[in-house]
Amino acid sequence: MEACYSQNKYNVTTFKAFVMAIISLQTFAGMWINAFMVSVLCIAWVRKKSSNSSEKILLFLGCCRFWYMCISWIHLFLKITYICHFYVHPLQQILSTAKSFFSFSSQWVSAFLSVFYCIKIANFQHSFFIYLKVKIDKIVPWVLLGSVLLSFSMVIILYKAMDEAVCDNINCTTTGSFWKLNINIHQHFFPVFFLGGFAYAIAFTAVISSALLLLFSLWRHKHKMQMKSLKNVSMDAHIKAIKSILSFFFLYSINFTCSVLNLIYSTKKENPVTFLIIIFQYVFPTVHSLILIFSNPNLKKTLLRTLSCVKCKICMRQEMS
Repeated sequence: MEACYSQNKYNVTTFKAFVMAIISLQTFAGMWINAFMVSVLCIAWVRKKSSNSSEKILLFLGCCRFWYMCISWIHLFLKITYICHFYVHPLQQILSTAKSFFSFSSQWVSAFLSVFYCIKIANFQHSFFIYLKVKIDKIVPWVLLGSVLLSFSMVIILYKAMDEAVCDNINCTTTGSFWKLNINIHQHFFPVFFLGGFAYAIAFTAVISSALLLLFSLWRHKHKMQMKSLKNVSMDAHIKAIKSILSFFFLYSINFTCSVLNLIYSTKKENPVTFLIIIFQYVFPTVHSLILIFSNPNLKKTLLRTLSCVKCKICMRQEMS
């Protein structure tokens, strides 16, 4: 163990070090953005002694993304720099399942956020849609609880599969059957890959469907306003909303593609493709949370005020020095 540790402690290539530096910057930026969103929403909740449904979803999403990025960075750091310690049972299983739990939770909640905005903003006269618009605020806590329970059940399956794969790894390597080892690993993880891909597909379908419905509703409303020659502030707001939805659609498409590719390459050796997928996966929670902050007037105002205060303090220090 000591020999392996000494060999791998500094066995980090230039490419891996470069990737780790990029991911570290993305991680700390994303953690700061999501921590800022959570802290502002918590302070507002305490002051008002109440919180609306969208703020509850944003609060839960910010917490999930903060811990996801934190645990993912620890997972990747140990995997690259301290590989012998990383594969000690049960450290890898705990980190992988914790990362997967927050990943699945954030996927479900971000998809539900799109559905929530669609129901709240879109204007359709169907009876079921009107019923959802009335009941959506009461459904929010149950959906958040359901996403936690569903993610927890999926990571239990993942943990059991990893435990069985570790046992087969020990048996196969002692007998020298590496081909059998590869087959057994794929057999154990096939249910996990299937469930993970199915979960990502459902979340992506929910996002795409809600985005298309909302775009159609906004486009129809915009068309009516143009027919009546009403070009006012409301018209500009609808155009901004359409652009925002298109940006969400683009981000979710990239994230869904990277999530599926990550499942495919998860049992293979690290290569530039896997690291590129990881980098793109770290971009999504950071950029998407930043867009959500600028879409919320209170969060945007607090962020700009915080950045201006930081800028003033930096300028004062430079003048004093």
